[in-house]
Amino acid sequence: MRRAVPSRPGPWKRGPVLTALALLLGLLMLLHARLPNRIGNLGSLVENLLPWFGLSIPILLPLALRRRSASAVVALLLPAAVWLNLFGGLLADRSRPGGDLTVATHNVGADNPDPAGTARDLAASGADVLALEEITPQVRPLYERDLATAYPFHTVQGTVGLWSRLPLADTRPVDLRMDAGPLGDAKPAETKMPYNRALRTTVATAHGPLAVYVAHLGSVRVNPRAGFWTESRNRGAQALAEAVAAEENQRVVLLGDLNGTTDDRAFADITSQLRSTQAAAGSGFGFSFPATFPVARIDQILVRGVQPTSSWVLPATGSDHLPVAARLTW
Repeated sequence: MRRAVPSRPGPWKRGPVLTALALLLGLLMLLHARLPNRIGNLGSLVENLLPWFGLSIPILLPLALRRRSASAVVALLLPAAVWLNLFGGLLADRSRPGGDLTVATHNVGADNPDPAGTARDLAASGADVLALEEITPQVRPLYERDLATAYPFHTVQGTVGLWSRLPLADTRPVDLRMDAGPLGDAKPAETKMPYNRALRTTVATAHGPLAVYVAHLGSVRVNPRAGFWTESRNRGAQALAEAVAAEENQRVVLLGDLNGTTDDRAFADITSQLRSTQAAAGSGFGFSFPATFPVARIDQILVRGVQPTSSWVLPATGSDHLPVAARLTW
């Protein structure tokens, strides 16, 4: 008597695990805004890494083909469609010729081993307005000296500064509510960093006054006790959003290290008022941190009342961030 040979599952029944993973991936990207932040700020963490979830698609697809699983291949259409809807537009070059003003921002790094080289590179960048973050008292005189020829006008408020080829006026610090949270937000004691980390000034352009904000929001950390800790940064983001909302000048530029991507829900009150130059006129994602292998765009140039014509990332300096720049027009 012959034993019956079990039939092999059909292509629509093969790879149930791969099918489930593909559907979960698609739903995660599609519904990321619904992920709760109550547990370790999971929603914000996912949103900061959101573009990288697309890498799962070319990993799962060969596995689905190897298993000859039609259901898994079809299921992968969901994450592919969601990712393209979210980020497909960033793959094209959105820049165009022209522009009236070039702006740049750079977290120069408190531990930068070559601040003089960084200053030389930035002076040669061609920016008309240059924002610097994480300026320590020890290196402030160096930046003021080495940038003086290219930028006759400048202001430094705490750890942030603005250098400009055009006159500045109405300069004042912006309170980011930077009282330390439960994990603190300060650099090591030997760095001796001042606490003010934002300023507002007016740049006198040929087209009229331009309000410029420079900000360095609080650090974020991932640890077992607090998860994705963003308390200090989120307080600063809310204070910055309120300052921009109260700004009377309709032409506004925000430059700085926000320690988060514009996909992060924490910046909703900022991005509802200002648009990203990288999203509007860049090429690619414009990742800026860490400099050795950038995985996120946390250094931002956001605008209102002016139009970005191009946005790009500048070459690495001695900092752990990359400088970013944009060309603006009226």
